[in-house]
Amino acid sequence: MTTTTTSPKGAASGPSSARPSTREVLLRGLRGNMRQYGMLIALAFIVVLFQVWTDGTLLLPNNVSNLIQQNSYILILAMGMMIVIIAGHIDLSVGSLVAFVGALSAVMMVKHDIPWVPALILSLLVGALAGAWQGYFIAYLGIPSFIVTLAGMLLFRGLTQIVLEGQSIAPFPEGFQNLAKGFIPEMGPYTQYHNPTLLLGLVAVVFLLLREWRDRRRQLAYELDVAPTGVWVLKCVAITAAVTAFTLTLASFHGVPVVMLIMCVLLIGLGYVMRNAVVGRHVYALGGNKAAAKLSGVKDKRVTFLVFVNMGVLAALAGCVYAARLNAGTPQAGLNFELEAIAAAFIGGASMSGGVGTVMGAVIGGLVLGVLNNGMSLVGIGTDYQQVIKGLVLLAAVGFDVWNKRRAGK
Repeated sequence: MTTTTTSPKGAASGPSSARPSTREVLLRGLRGNMRQYGMLIALAFIVVLFQVWTDGTLLLPNNVSNLIQQNSYILILAMGMMIVIIAGHIDLSVGSLVAFVGALSAVMMVKHDIPWVPALILSLLVGALAGAWQGYFIAYLGIPSFIVTLAGMLLFRGLTQIVLEGQSIAPFPEGFQNLAKGFIPEMGPYTQYHNPTLLLGLVAVVFLLLREWRDRRRQLAYELDVAPTGVWVLKCVAITAAVTAFTLTLASFHGVPVVMLIMCVLLIGLGYVMRNAVVGRHVYALGGNKAAAKLSGVKDKRVTFLVFVNMGVLAALAGCVYAARLNAGTPQAGLNFELEAIAAAFIGGASMSGGVGTVMGAVIGGLVLGVLNNGMSLVGIGTDYQQVIKGLVLLAAVGFDVWNKRRAGK
């Protein structure tokens, strides 16, 4: 028999009305964000492992900048692929579209002397048209995305060969190359660090702390469970320390790479859309339960169409970045990029059934793969063993997701 007691104000209280303990709140938070926290912990473990294994080479400033630039196009693709998977679809054509757009940009700038800025804009428009073309077949004609994008993979790869006539085209203008290999310029008085990078790091710390404070206030306003104040302060200190260390590392070399600024803008913009915009919530609804979403008034065809247009634009941007890094449009560009992007999305928390995942999770998954590639190369592990290890990591991430769902169901 459960007894109740009366508080001084006369309100009944008992086991059902008792506030959860600190331990219960922490456990709930960990369970609700297990995939994201798990991947962050895994990323930190991999970084520490290879930092020790390479005798400190992994986190040298020049290698950190190289790591960002090397994996930029995969991270851009992973953000778009995460949204596609959340909507309950897949896109196998992005690697071939990367090659096709890179080939077109090379033809425009090298053969026809079009300035790089208009050529970049035209390349992004081509990507949007390619995404709209595929999105029309998927959304309005009802053809499965696997079939449509598989056809697109073959089509765009063939068009790349036709446009380039089987040959590489180079070189690109310096401004275009800076998309992938450039750094933001130095300004201000001479110091031991890159001044604009320090300023950007300060802005990032303030932005992240304000976001944490706003989210906590919102949770308290709706009487949701929040972490104890001490734990929240510790989290804020950890965020500040991580961003500061990363900023100082970049500032001690050439500063922030241009492509990193592009990725940050995409991350903030797409993250905001998926969290706060109506269309973002509709994407989650479609992936979670398409029938229920349609009954709720979600315009499923339009949302699906926009998802693939967005993926096309991001694939075109990744194609330009990759071509700029190679300083050439090549027929073999983009090989297996779609698999890397899909792997990054699933490692970062996407679910095969759709409706689950975050843009930030895709970036974390891409960084896990990028650090693995870079670290294994630094210690001399062959590409054959690298493929085996990455396959096992992907299998472990998806297996963990399945186990987590079964445990939650029980």
